[in-house]
This record gives sequence, C-alpha cells and structure tokens, in this order.
Amino acid sequence: MITLDHAYVLVGLMILAFAVLTALDRSHPTRVRNTLFWGLVAVSMLFGAKLGGLGNGVLVLALVAIGATGKMGVAKPATTGPEERVERAERRGNALFLPALIIPVVAVGGTLAAKYTDAGKWLIGPTQTTLIALGLGCLIAFFAAVAWLRPPVSAPAQEGRRLMDSIGWAALLPQMLASLGAVFLASDVGGVVGQAVTSVIPLTTPLLAVIAYCVGMALFTIVMGNAFAAFPVMTAAIGLPLVVHQFGGDPAIVCAIGMLAGFCGTLLTPMAANFNVVPANLLDLPDRNAAFNGVIRAQAPTAAVMLLVNIVLMYALAFRF
Repeated sequence: MITLDHAYVLVGLMILAFAVLTALDRSHPTRVRNTLFWGLVAVSMLFGAKLGGLGNGVLVLALVAIGATGKMGVAKPATTGPEERVERAERRGNALFLPALIIPVVAVGGTLAAKYTDAGKWLIGPTQTTLIALGLGCLIAFFAAVAWLRPPVSAPAQEGRRLMDSIGWAALLPQMLASLGAVFLASDVGGVVGQAVTSVIPLTTPLLAVIAYCVGMALFTIVMGNAFAAFPVMTAAIGLPLVVHQFGGDPAIVCAIGMLAGFCGTLLTPMAANFNVVPANLLDLPDRNAAFNGVIRAQAPTAAVMLLVNIVLMYALAFRF
C-alpha cells in the first residue's frame, strides 16, 4: 500500500539528486551554498519524522541562515539550449501539455478509486489520499514524458535542479508559512488578536465586525503569506465570537467570504511566494528581486476592489439567511 511516507521519500530522493549534481558541478556559481541548502532539504524530507521537533527546528534555522547569506546561484547544466527548446516546442505544439494533463486525471481518478473500489483501497493509503494520488499522477506523467520525448538519462534531474535553483529559497516559503500558521493556532494567537482588536475598536455593530474580520483576514494574510494560515487565527479571533455568535451571522457564508477576503491579501504580499515571487523568478522579470515586484503592483487594484466587494457581500448576505 502506498502511503504519504513513500511520497516524502520520493521527493527527498529527487532533491538529494539535485544536491549531489550541484556538488559535482564545478561551474556552479554558488556550488557549496546550493549543495548545503538542497542537501538539508533532502534530509528533512527523508528523515524528518525521525529528527523530532528540536532537530527539525535546528534544520529550518540552518536553511534560513544559508538563504540569508546571499542569493543562490542558478545551475547551467549542459542539456538543451533555448533555441533548441523553442524549436522542439514549436514542432510538438500543444501536445506538450498532454503529460501535464495526466497529473489531475490520475489525482482525481486515484482519489475516487481509493474511496469506492477495493483495488484503490488496496493500492492507496487511507490518509491524505488526494496527496498520494497527486504524487502518483506526477510519477506517471514523468515516465510518460520520458517515454515520449526520450531525453538523455540525466536530463530530468539536471533540468529539475536548474528549475529549483531559479526558484531558490522561495520554494520552501509556503511550507514554512503553513507550519507557522499551525504554531500560531496551537499558541492561541487568535484569542490574543481578538482581545487586542476589541480593546482598540468598539465592535458594537455587525458592519464594524464584518469590516474588522475581512480587513483582518487580508492584513494577516499579507503577514503570513497564506490565507489558509490566517483563516484559523482571524476566525477564532473575530469571525466566530463576534460575527457569528454575537451578531448571528451564518457561519457558512461568513467563513466562505472570509477566505475570499484573505485571498485579497495574497495578491498584495511577497510572503505569498508561490503566487507572487516564484512566477517572477521563473519569468526573469526585471524587478523580480524588489519587495513589491510588478506582479504585486499589477494585482493591487484588483485586491482592493475585491476586498470591498467581499465586505459588502458578507454584510448583505450573512445576516439574512
């Protein structure tokens, strides 16, 4: 039976290959730094469950220290050149997307099979089924692409480390922020935030409570970089005790629109690395290293308008149903 532990081992071996190839690459501009960084990430993936809380904490601090010492260089492995890639892409056209389409098909099909068929229950573990099916989809798509395109044996690992070097330390930011959200929730930060807000702003009407909840979701997401991390904190602080319990708001409407308000903050922050930093790095945008790059500045007007719309919707709908 395939479990989530097998997925972690697979990812760990892939990142370990990046570290080994970087260590052997004498032309890499930051060879030692990148080797240490990806090597520690591989240790976390392969042995994180055995390291314990203290060991993983030290490992995370070491990764932060390495990332703070300077910009990570990008490998230039001798695979294919830009002109050759463009020529091959034009020759194959949109068919190049077929391996990518395998991933969602297998993820959905595997999840349903694990739930409703005996063979699926035998093959896929009962916990985190969707993640396991997603990993299987990536693996099947990988072998399909290799069988179709027939690249050199080392090309997948070499191109993989070139891609990860281009993303750099930002590749780990979503995982770290999600962990920080769990720590905040366990530390009852939501209760502290709720007391601080109500002591400063008298939330005596439903409208004020809705504004505080929606704006708080956006601001906390800007800090956390992830609406899923901000949601338990702000909902425990304002959403449930005030909007729902004190003023009688419908919990389903409040929580759904509250999440959308949080995503407005996602559009405005470099902390949302997977949305605002990684794409800028991959596209080599000229201001990709700026705190508020062109992606964030272009999204800011939309975020402001959508936050206002969410406040109006929550106030108009939450207390009528």
